[in-house]
Amino acid sequence: MPKGASEAAHPRVLVVDDDAGVRYTLRETLASLSGVEVDEAADGALALERLQAHPCDLVITDLRMPRMDGLELVRRLQGLPHPPRVIVITAHGSERFAVEAMKAGAYDYFRKPFDVDELLAVVGRALETVRLRHDNERLAGELNLSRSMVFASEAMSRLAQLVQRAGPRDVTVLITGESGTGKERVAEALVRASPRASRPYLRFNCAALTHELAEAELFGHARGAFTGAHRDRQGLFREADGGTLLLDEVGELAQPLQAKLLRVLQEGEVRPVGEDRPIKVDVRIIAATHRDLRKLASEGKFREDLYYRLNVVHLRVPPLRERPEDIPVLARMFLDRFSDRFHTGLLKVPHGFHERLLAWPWPGNVRELENTLESLVALSHDGEVDLELLPGSDPSGSAAAPVAAVSVSEGAGRESLASLGLKERVEAYERGLILDAMRLAGGNRSEAARRLGIGRATLHDKLRKYGMDAPPSSGEGGATE
Repeated sequence: MPKGASEAAHPRVLVVDDDAGVRYTLRETLASLSGVEVDEAADGALALERLQAHPCDLVITDLRMPRMDGLELVRRLQGLPHPPRVIVITAHGSERFAVEAMKAGAYDYFRKPFDVDELLAVVGRALETVRLRHDNERLAGELNLSRSMVFASEAMSRLAQLVQRAGPRDVTVLITGESGTGKERVAEALVRASPRASRPYLRFNCAALTHELAEAELFGHARGAFTGAHRDRQGLFREADGGTLLLDEVGELAQPLQAKLLRVLQEGEVRPVGEDRPIKVDVRIIAATHRDLRKLASEGKFREDLYYRLNVVHLRVPPLRERPEDIPVLARMFLDRFSDRFHTGLLKVPHGFHERLLAWPWPGNVRELENTLESLVALSHDGEVDLELLPGSDPSGSAAAPVAAVSVSEGAGRESLASLGLKERVEAYERGLILDAMRLAGGNRSEAARRLGIGRATLHDKLRKYGMDAPPSSGEGGATE
């Protein structure tokens, strides 16, 4: 997550002065402002240390201090990715230093001994500009991300704000989240907010090809480098030169290719297969994965140095169950989209439709919701969607609880599902859905993953999580390829 202004709900103010009495007076004065959190430091050097640990929105600093004075602190703060507003305190007769500080980037100043009303007025104006800046950033981020995704939740609004911050800065971004959450859409929003937006934007699925083919696809090859290499190939890194390359499912990248990717990140150069000399490239890398790269690195399955190189800015896309506010707006969008595609006209939504959607845990996330509503519209009858086709309905047409509810009641000492916490209930639903899909698919993982609307790798992870990744013996956890 990029460091910058305070992420807390209330604005944070850092008071910097070598006089403990002045710091105390300022702290007590600022305490009269509702919701403001106040921190303090005795000089500019300590202030930078405090800001590294606890970013803030506003700095109030004296100009004359030991080690690092206020003017140097103002200059240093302007070099931060998200500089806070700065108000300087100046003694009588030294207004010219305040003018220098304003030229260096300070927002405003007031004099010692200060008038409380004047101080509060200056601070109030500064905090209002901070609030407006945050609001503008959030709205710009929401507008940008909404071109790729539909959402109404605070969680996605927060993600949009981070996308807007990270997009213009030429840093590597790691996007994580479960399958079907929309990681590729977030990458598109990052590219749109980037200075490279008009340059090439290419995507590569690291799980789609064998090691040898993936190496040639990414890094290129010389003619005759291997059987079938009848001509030179640039490779995606060179094709994306000056632009952006999205490495989807980067956790599946073969270890030999991880070393070559690390070289691109460190040196900005690639070496095509069969070539002796490296070639310089200028590519911004965005990586996406549903895997826990930190865990894979600790297990020796992913290079730790590459993980840290990719994880400069980390954006997590929350699963749909963590943002239920988005389900109704997504459902409306998908209904409209598929109604147009299938020429059904405006469909009537029966009573209880949204309640049923909100009750389902959607383990396949937005992709599962999309597939479900596509089926619902395609099979609509007489201008109305059929609730019997929603997940959780049994073949007879009556609404039924997911299979997991039965699994919990029978397998956990007949403990009621309602007595469990939210996390345990969601996991119980998910386990039951997977169990049901595996049974319907005859233990075939690929077919079960298709039914669930998730990838095979995701299904494999979930089977291991719930202790169902065993050879087919009892019938419950059995799985074939």
